[in-house]
Amino acid sequence: MKTETGGSHPNKVKLFACLGAVYIIWGSTFLGMKIATEKVPPFLVSGLRFLLAGSILLMIGRLKEKVWPAPRQLLSAILVGALLIGIGNSAVALAVRYMPSGLVALIVAALPAWFIGLDWAFFSKKRPAALTLSGIFVGFVGLFFLFNPFSEDTVRDYPLWPIIIVVAGSVSWAFGSLLVQRLPMPTQITSTAIQMLSGAVLSLLLSAIFEQKWASVFEITPVTLSAYFYLVFLGSLVGFTSYSWLAKNAPTRLTATYAYVNPVVALFLGWLVGKENLTLHAVIASGIVVAGVVLMTMGKQTGLQNDQI
Repeated sequence: MKTETGGSHPNKVKLFACLGAVYIIWGSTFLGMKIATEKVPPFLVSGLRFLLAGSILLMIGRLKEKVWPAPRQLLSAILVGALLIGIGNSAVALAVRYMPSGLVALIVAALPAWFIGLDWAFFSKKRPAALTLSGIFVGFVGLFFLFNPFSEDTVRDYPLWPIIIVVAGSVSWAFGSLLVQRLPMPTQITSTAIQMLSGAVLSLLLSAIFEQKWASVFEITPVTLSAYFYLVFLGSLVGFTSYSWLAKNAPTRLTATYAYVNPVVALFLGWLVGKENLTLHAVIASGIVVAGVVLMTMGKQTGLQNDQI
């Protein structure tokens, strides 16, 4: 594997730094959104977050890439941004306002299942490997064990309806991600900036229609403001930059580990910092879900290797 420095292996210090950033920062954004949405409506938080992050990234893209996208590339980036950020991220922001952030992260952890299913149904038409299918089954068993609506023994202090919102957002995120590989897209930084800005516009439109509480931004506390800037600069900018470097310079199997580390980090931080209740039942269920995601990831990588042989 070639790296940006021309060596045969990626710089180990940078590798671990980027992995740590993606593990911790992306895992912590669930709690960050939880804190930010305590005072400000979730669609408004999502819109303002990506409006600022996208504007900064667009300026960086103009300075570094110096290429403005063609009309088709621009439209593609706008569509993908609406699916990923306008719907996908906004759904998570809405859910964490009503549910513990760690549990929302566990639902999002099932994202590989939607990638695999949508790719099978609409794009590659390739049946997933047996290991992948078993991982999907195990993951959903874990989620059912966690949120079983038929259980009479489970005591909840949160509603279950946000689960539907998160699932819809995950499907939108997966579909948008699959489209990226099949649509004409702008250069990398500019593309991501446009996606953030188009997602921000859609989030703000949803806020104007459903929330209509924009005056709440004048009542925010220093804690809320700190959470907002954390989401903008660390969650959106540092996290994205780290993941982009890993995608180009690290083994795919290693990069994919963020999918099952993030929910563990989110659960721990939600319990430690957010004072969210973490029961033995939730710990067991999260272990089952993470095991399912590991199997999904392993099965997907095995399939890719088999395709290359």
